[in-house]
Amino acid sequence: MRGEADLAAYYDQDAPRRLTRAVDPERVERRQEFARLLTGEQRHRVLELGAGPGVDAAELHRAGLQVTAVDLSVTAAGLCRSAGVDAAVASVLALPFADGAFDAGWTMSTLLHVPDADVHRALEEVARVLRPGAPLAVGLWAGADVEGPRPDDDFDPPRFFSLRSDARVRQVLGRHGRVERFDTWSPAGSPDATYQWCLLRLP
Repeated sequence: MRGEADLAAYYDQDAPRRLTRAVDPERVERRQEFARLLTGEQRHRVLELGAGPGVDAAELHRAGLQVTAVDLSVTAAGLCRSAGVDAAVASVLALPFADGAFDAGWTMSTLLHVPDADVHRALEEVARVLRPGAPLAVGLWAGADVEGPRPDDDFDPPRFFSLRSDARVRQVLGRHGRVERFDTWSPAGSPDATYQWCLLRLP
């Protein structure tokens, strides 16, 4: 996948400061709802893709779920382990797990680093390691269907982004299951930005 080495290098630098970054209240609410959904459906094994330092993974673990985290960054994976979460360094295009190993998936602000040329392959790989009928929660920053490196990023090398419109996200995810829920909001402190949150139900 384009830019994976650059992404890993960027997040090796950025992961520690993300431990203390405030999580938007809307995202916290969705995470709590997701944990309740999984508990109600008796789904206990959760895979978080692009987990960063493990903030969400640790909270899902505290909610009683068995969480495994995946990230490209060695530093991020180490921080996940320090928080008591199992973690692996891996690409979303080549997950080191057996078919159907997990009951559900959670991925926030990760698939926006996957270019259009690879996004369907990535979702197929995620679906492979989830059980049939599994819920997959996807969070993304919205955009006008543009791809490229971020010119004003905080560290070098800059990250690659593929920012997709609401319609495009629905189209992409809809090829891999049923979009049961699609929410958008402007996060606190970012009034000009829009976050997309989707619940995809796999076949």
